[in-house]
Amino acid sequence: MSKSFDVVVIGAGPAGYVAAIRAAQHGLKVACIDEWKNHDGKNAFGGTCLNAGCIPSKALLESSELYHRAAHEFKKHGIRVSEPTMDIAAMQKRKAGIVRQLTGGIAGLLKANKIEGLVGHGKLLAGKQVEFTPVDGKPETINAKHVILATGSTPIELKVAPWTDGSIVDSWGALEFDAVPKTLGVVGAGVIGLELGSVWARLGAKVTILEAMDDFLSMADRDVARVAAKEFKSQGLDIKLGAKVTAAKAGSKGVKVDYDDKDGKQSMTVEKLVVAVGRRPFTDGLLADNAGIDTDERGFIKVDDECRTSVPGVYAVGDCVRGPMLAHKGSEEGVMAADLIAGEVAELNYDVIPSVIYTSPEIAWVGKTEDEVKKSGREYKTGSFPFAASGRAKAMEQTAGMVKIVSAVDDDEVLGVHIVGPMAGELISEAVLAMEFSASTEDIQRTVHAHPSLTEAMHEAALAVDNRALNYPNR
Repeated sequence: MSKSFDVVVIGAGPAGYVAAIRAAQHGLKVACIDEWKNHDGKNAFGGTCLNAGCIPSKALLESSELYHRAAHEFKKHGIRVSEPTMDIAAMQKRKAGIVRQLTGGIAGLLKANKIEGLVGHGKLLAGKQVEFTPVDGKPETINAKHVILATGSTPIELKVAPWTDGSIVDSWGALEFDAVPKTLGVVGAGVIGLELGSVWARLGAKVTILEAMDDFLSMADRDVARVAAKEFKSQGLDIKLGAKVTAAKAGSKGVKVDYDDKDGKQSMTVEKLVVAVGRRPFTDGLLADNAGIDTDERGFIKVDDECRTSVPGVYAVGDCVRGPMLAHKGSEEGVMAADLIAGEVAELNYDVIPSVIYTSPEIAWVGKTEDEVKKSGREYKTGSFPFAASGRAKAMEQTAGMVKIVSAVDDDEVLGVHIVGPMAGELISEAVLAMEFSASTEDIQRTVHAHPSLTEAMHEAALAVDNRALNYPNR
């Protein structure tokens, strides 16, 4: 007899496991299917984010930043240490331990919420039936009243730079190097490319990043992008814009990379090449031909604003649907889908989803850029405050960057907040909360911020919008 569940979730990444837990919190009988397998051959919950993305990359970013600070900044604090060395094996062991703890934690959460965690492949059939194929077993059919598809995304491979067994790698491969490459090429200056490039540059690699677009960080505010580009250049990252890779081939002397830029045909040879040109929805083997689910030309599952697919009772959330490929966006979609299944009113404000790049300095933003507001035709005003004028930032020896706020002239609503600087990924949360409640610039101006703190930069930027900054000259 086939198993039956109120909700079957396919995928146990940040979107899937959170959806499963929320559904279980509503008293529903839930199963969560996932087939992720790590390089050691072991299966684990958590998807790309915990196993090969967000978490391991942040672990390496933290380790490499501490190493960089010990080598270059400690002496400014009066700390004298001998020349630091990095034990790459120990760094990687620490990273792997963090990943194991967190992925094991998800398995524990599923068990604690009485969710049946199924290790294997899930495939949606017609009539909300799911074919489950265990990793070491035969396919079986599961009945579901509701299904949530949360299968995530996978790196895009370039035909001109196919991945090899270690010389030309994807983002996961770049997290697994057992030695610092003398030279490293990165294709793509987006979030992933910048973070991975930063890790190995701090540890001593000569890093060249090839970006096909002419604008650096085109998705970010122009002022923030300019500041970030200057800082990365000072750190030794060689970012070449308008550089389109035409071929990459691994050989005995490294990887030869051919690319075109404004000066014509160019080439370089690097020890390792990371291809980080984006990700595509991962729906391989997910949908039976008669499942009835619509997808777009890029393979994303089509959904409405509440993540409903073309089949009643079937939802899709996370990276496999439209919108930014962000773990927190996927998690909140999972919560929304589970709440809707349980009959509750639920929605997600897609206008107020923060983005963060965990480089040093960090980059974070929420809402519209100045250019986007300008194109909308709405009258606006801006204010900014540099961390160079922040007492806390000076004490931390991290004064690069600024906070910038874009607000409406008519009703003073905060339309966008953009930060490049220390702890930007934490500071942005104040802006997210403010914008979720449609706060005005004056609301932030009249909110008391602790002194000395980095959050004062947010306060001063809000004051600067109306030329009322107290600790920096107004325009």
